[in-house]
Amino acid sequence: MEQLRGEALKFHKPGENYKTEGYVVTPNTMDLLKKHLEVTGGQEQWRPLCVHWPPFLSLLTRCFLIHSHTAFSSSSSQVRSRFPPEPNGILHIGHAKAINFNFGFAKYFLSELSVPVKANGGICFLRYDDTNPEKEEEKYFTAIRDMVQWLGYEPYEVTHASDNFQRLYDLAVDLIRRGHAYVCHQRGEELKGHNVPPSPWRDRPVQESLVLFERMRKGLFAEGEATLRMKMVMEDGKMDPNITHSLCTKEFQARRSSYYWLCNALDVYCPVQWEYGRLNLTYTVVSKRKIIKLVETGVVRDWDDPRLFTLTALRRRGFPPQAINNFCARVGVTVAQSTMEPHLLEACVREVLNDSAPRAMAILEPLKVTIIDLPAGARRELRVADFPANEAKGSHTVPFSNTIFIEQSDFREVMEKGYKRLTPDQPVGLRYAGFVISVKNIIRDESGRVCALQVSCASSDSVEKPKAFIHWVSEPLRCEVRLYERLFVHKNPEDPAEVPAGFLSDVNPTWTSTRPVVPVQGRLISGLWVQGQQSDNSLTVIESALVDRSVAAARVFDKFQFERVGYFSVDPDSTAQKLVFNRTVTLKEDPGKI
Repeated sequence: MEQLRGEALKFHKPGENYKTEGYVVTPNTMDLLKKHLEVTGGQEQWRPLCVHWPPFLSLLTRCFLIHSHTAFSSSSSQVRSRFPPEPNGILHIGHAKAINFNFGFAKYFLSELSVPVKANGGICFLRYDDTNPEKEEEKYFTAIRDMVQWLGYEPYEVTHASDNFQRLYDLAVDLIRRGHAYVCHQRGEELKGHNVPPSPWRDRPVQESLVLFERMRKGLFAEGEATLRMKMVMEDGKMDPNITHSLCTKEFQARRSSYYWLCNALDVYCPVQWEYGRLNLTYTVVSKRKIIKLVETGVVRDWDDPRLFTLTALRRRGFPPQAINNFCARVGVTVAQSTMEPHLLEACVREVLNDSAPRAMAILEPLKVTIIDLPAGARRELRVADFPANEAKGSHTVPFSNTIFIEQSDFREVMEKGYKRLTPDQPVGLRYAGFVISVKNIIRDESGRVCALQVSCASSDSVEKPKAFIHWVSEPLRCEVRLYERLFVHKNPEDPAEVPAGFLSDVNPTWTSTRPVVPVQGRLISGLWVQGQQSDNSLTVIESALVDRSVAAARVFDKFQFERVGYFSVDPDSTAQKLVFNRTVTLKEDPGKI
């Protein structure tokens, strides 16, 4: 919030909009500001935008709805902001920045913008910009609010642009009557380029435009056959712009004058427009159209596929909302567009999960180990700390018997320089068990591959300390584990210069393991590792992984650190018979080190 506070100091105080550079002052400005303060009790409208607006009534929608949100009076000076998404898709990581900026600023700062205050110091509206019913679905309305709340924010009120369509229509009629708008029949292709010819209908009589606009309302014109255009001249000399996008991010800064012009033409209160750069990530796409294409072609399952960077996908993968908020704060609020590497977000995830995810032991590629020193019926319960660095935070028990399972990568037949785990000539310690094991016999299957080990054990207090301690499981639960990597090969899959054949040609494949995988020449040949390198598969599914029984009661979205493996979250596909875990992030940025 300190970063937000620094940006906040740039904003004006209540009633001092006119002090902002570029703000348009008219003879009615001071009276409108005075009335605004009287209605709101000193509340200030703050409106950085982050989403696009549909054609035709877009500016009118912004003009009226920002003004109408002042009707809720409140004591003391407060920041008032709003988050206005279109309910025609799922929010993505870029929206998280907008949510944090709008809701976070209102939550922590008064409109004097000089001191932070306790939570709920201001208010923020969630306003659905539902002006394009052909593309809107109820699931998007629900998902948007769910994601806002998941990030830790509660809207002061949920509103809809569609609730005010009649008022918006009335404002459009008023604009025509004032001589500031007219109905035009130029086609979109005629309005492209820098030397657009003036509209031959610019000077048509007001009454004629009113009649035509009423016919437009009744749907008597084909799409694009008639457009209501504002009668103004832009800074670059263009006349009467068709408004199809908001003044959202830096690239739309030139549209700000249209917004100010419209507010002043209608004699309504005009909030200050402030633009900031959008947030993008490499190795992904966030375009709704392109995500739909990924779903339709079967590349991903749905909007919440954990390889995507929609907020529902990140939740399913196991990203804590606090980590996303921390990431947005670190990225900061700048005028320039931010394009970040995914590993920066993942670092924020590790920081949060390190303190919040209890430890457990899981084996992704099991190798059976029989301890010949222990009787077949020998069994005991070991108490293991949930957080080894802070045992006061709780513990759980795991069984230990003469049959355990270890990772195949924790055993090598041939010793290699720097390898510290189990070999025929090198013992290894078992975490929490108090034993050091040594190989006595290697068991192979019919093809000659290693399928099991027989070992002896000694108390760790009675032998030389081993070079390494490894994790293990005994009497485990069988589970499914899904390992996620980058969905795309190239950093910018939408860039034709990097990917000439298009983003769909740049997708990493998936891989599924239905049986244990064994070492070959000291290296695993599964979808996980090849020649010691990280997998190129965007999704690796291990259907027969093993996990200790301490997680048996885990619920969907519960998170764990599987020791020496990574951070994992329970997937909604889990059943009473079989848990499914998604790898959220690896323990370190480079998991390929021995």
